[in-house]
Amino acid sequence: MSTTVNNLNNPSKKVMIANRGEIAVRIIRACRDYGIQTVAVYADVDINAQHVQLADEAYTLGGNSPVETYLNIPRLLDVAKRSGATMVHPGYGFLSERAEFARAVIDADLIWIGPNPETIDELGDKVKARKIAQKVGAPLVVGTSEPVKDVQEAVAFAELHGLPIAIKAAFGGGGRGLKVAWRLDEVEELYHSAVREATAAFGRGECFIEQFLDKPRHIEAQVIADKQGNVVVLGTRDCSLQRRNQKLVEEAPAPFLTQEQRERIHQSAKAICAAANYVGAGTVEFLLSADGTLSFLEVNTRLQVEHPVTEETTGIDLVIEQLRVAEGYPLSIQETPIPRGHSFEFRINAEDAGKGFLPTSGTISEFTPPSGPGIRLDSGVVNGSTIPATFDSLMAKLIVTGTTREQAISRARRALQEFKIQGVASVLPFHQAVLEHSDFISNDEFHVHTRWIETDFANELESSPRQTVMEDKNITRTFIEIDGRRHELGLPANLLAGLVQLTPTSEQSFSLAQSAAKEKAPIDLHQVKAPISGILHSWLVTENEPVNEGDVIAVMEAMKMEVQISAHCSGKITFCARVGDYLDAESALANIAQ
Repeated sequence: MSTTVNNLNNPSKKVMIANRGEIAVRIIRACRDYGIQTVAVYADVDINAQHVQLADEAYTLGGNSPVETYLNIPRLLDVAKRSGATMVHPGYGFLSERAEFARAVIDADLIWIGPNPETIDELGDKVKARKIAQKVGAPLVVGTSEPVKDVQEAVAFAELHGLPIAIKAAFGGGGRGLKVAWRLDEVEELYHSAVREATAAFGRGECFIEQFLDKPRHIEAQVIADKQGNVVVLGTRDCSLQRRNQKLVEEAPAPFLTQEQRERIHQSAKAICAAANYVGAGTVEFLLSADGTLSFLEVNTRLQVEHPVTEETTGIDLVIEQLRVAEGYPLSIQETPIPRGHSFEFRINAEDAGKGFLPTSGTISEFTPPSGPGIRLDSGVVNGSTIPATFDSLMAKLIVTGTTREQAISRARRALQEFKIQGVASVLPFHQAVLEHSDFISNDEFHVHTRWIETDFANELESSPRQTVMEDKNITRTFIEIDGRRHELGLPANLLAGLVQLTPTSEQSFSLAQSAAKEKAPIDLHQVKAPISGILHSWLVTENEPVNEGDVIAVMEAMKMEVQISAHCSGKITFCARVGDYLDAESALANIAQ
């Protein structure tokens, strides 16, 4: 990357990363390139995570839920104070778009690596963002001018303007709190689902409504701006390949755009950010329908998951650019660069594509990534890493770059064949199938849209087997915390072997008992089983009442996503679990007596 380094080996500067997983690792590496120290934070389940091991220092947040840990502003600021951090990078997700966190960081005399709190407030409120877009002349579809007060207003909008409609969290992002209603009879439940997701993920549940373009592409512009008022659009990305509004494959530059469309996107993105006094890295998103209708979608006031494809096609290290801007330096680039080749990003999620992309948790027994020309891997895991059910399913990102789109596709095929993951399910089989599909790889037209997986992708993928591999190690590594700071111990394995055999933990005892029970349990065709490991969020039916095959009976939550559970047969339902219970995959959820 061509970004200038200004702080080589400067011990007086230290960045606390208020995040986890691959983005925390990405930021640590950029800080190391930039010459400043890093502080990691971690939930209990992440004590041995890669970002914790790579950082110069690591501190516990004490707990396992997002609210206790990565969403806990007082605890994060306490770590920043105790560690002597001078800057805070929020990554993406969690608190990255929360103005109150940015204000708290600034009030603590720390440098916030991101937009000003006022800008986050203005653009994070999707209604206010629409008004800015209208003011600068950006393209827009019809939508409510304010968040709707209740579900009746949502139904009324659909009746007046027609379907489909998008129900969108006013303070949401990343696809959470976004639901698309295609039938009038599903508006009510989808509205309540959007409110629930938004409240859980962002702390606020207000939603507004707008028309949803049929079969749209998702196009976005990467923007970077400094404190001197310079705003530069670095280029476009296509992020149309999604499931449940979560992106799976992204590429840069966005292919098959007319010059007029590309210029309109660049001009609108720059104008919106300039009007909002934007500082730092941000993304302006648009929808492009099959008939060429372009509409502003939202602004994400943070670094995007898919930022590497822009880095690979521009030569700009966006994280280092964020650090430079936060410290007051001007941008290292002043105009949109000419793309150098074509780049794809494949999100490597712990999800079973053969089971509707259900997230899976567990321990990775093999993680063998590809290498070679044009291959980059941004990963938050290694062999032996644990994928917890409480956080996002993203394990790593495979970025493949070529001189042309065709060469990048060829390299991606090879890289995905080399990639081996065992122990948890992954979306690798899906990515391999996509790279053989004419809708995606066509040289003259792009048929993929944001609901392509649900409506057009007919490839029957096999369910991924999950394996457990036991390793014989001479050294057992464990960890202790001293004053909340993580320290690692290496002990002879045989020293602890007897203790483990004689006094298994409650978790081990439970696991053994559960495994034995599963072996003995007969198959019950009337049993509704949990498709994922997660929390039972709600029952949508009444116990001891009749249900019909196909009825949605419950909602589970795992890895920050809601999963609806449907009845596999008709009959009277009895519950085997309570709301709030944590269930392992394949555990009994309910029985339906026929």
